[in-house]
Amino acid sequence: MTEVDERGLVEAAKGGDADALSDLVSGVRDNVYRLALRMVTQPVEAEDATQEILIRVMTRISTFRGEAKFGTWVHRIAVNHLMDRKKSAVERMELTFDLYGEDLVAGLADAAPNSDPAAELLATEVRLACTQAMLTCLDRDHRVAYILGEIFEVSSEDGAYICDVAPATYRKRLSRARSRVRSFVGDNCGLVSPEYARCRCEKRIKPALALGRINPDRLIYAEHPATKGVAEMEQLSDAAGLMRSHPEYSAPDHIAQRIHTLIHSGQYEIFGD
Repeated sequence: MTEVDERGLVEAAKGGDADALSDLVSGVRDNVYRLALRMVTQPVEAEDATQEILIRVMTRISTFRGEAKFGTWVHRIAVNHLMDRKKSAVERMELTFDLYGEDLVAGLADAAPNSDPAAELLATEVRLACTQAMLTCLDRDHRVAYILGEIFEVSSEDGAYICDVAPATYRKRLSRARSRVRSFVGDNCGLVSPEYARCRCEKRIKPALALGRINPDRLIYAEHPATKGVAEMEQLSDAAGLMRSHPEYSAPDHIAQRIHTLIHSGQYEIFGD
C-alpha cells in the first residue's frame, strides 16, 4: 500500500467508512501480534493484547495527525498498552540473565545424535522458547527498545517516537539491551558460540519436558504454520540473527474475524481528542 493510498484510507476511516477502517486494521494486525508475542511470550496472552490494541486503534483513528507513518503510530499505541499491561506468566518468573544462564547450564542433559523428526521438532521448540525467555530477562523499557531496534529494525527516530522518549534515550536503551543480549548469547548459546558455549538445544529437551516448559502434545512455536526454515538457526553467527530468526507469525484468524465484526457492528465509535 502506498502512502497516498494509506492517507486516503485514513481520511475515509475518520469519516466513518467501516471498510476503510477494516483495511487499515488488517494491514497492521500481524505486526501488532508479532510485537505483542515478543513482549508477553505466550500466544494466548499475545492474542488478547493484540485484540485490545486493535480496538484502541479503531476507536482512536481520529487522533492520528500524520506525524508519523500509520504503522509507526499503531506501534506507539501498542507499546503504550503493552507497557501498562499486567505482567505475563513468564514475566512473573522475574528472570535475569544470571539466573537464566545458571538454569541453562544446570539443566543440561546428555543427548546422543538423533535424527528422529519428533526430537528435531522438540529441539526447535526449545530454541524458539529459549529466545523468547531471553527477552524477558530485560526490563520492559529495554525489551521494547531491543525488539523495535534489533528485531524489527526500526530507525532510531521511529523507535523514539514509538516509545515516546528522546532519541538519545532510546539509543542508550537499545545499546544497553544489545550489549546484554550479545553477552548472554555469546556465553551460553551453542548455536552462536559452538566452540565455547555449553548449551545445546537437544540437551535441553529432557529438562524442559521434566519442568513442564514445553509440552510435546502442544508445541507453541515449533508447530506454528509460519515456522518454516527454522533449521537455518543452526548456521547463525550472532545474537541479532538468533533473535530475528523466529518465523513471521500471523495473528490468528479469529482475531481478524472478531475485529471485522466489531468494526461493522457499530458497537465501537470513533472518537477524537
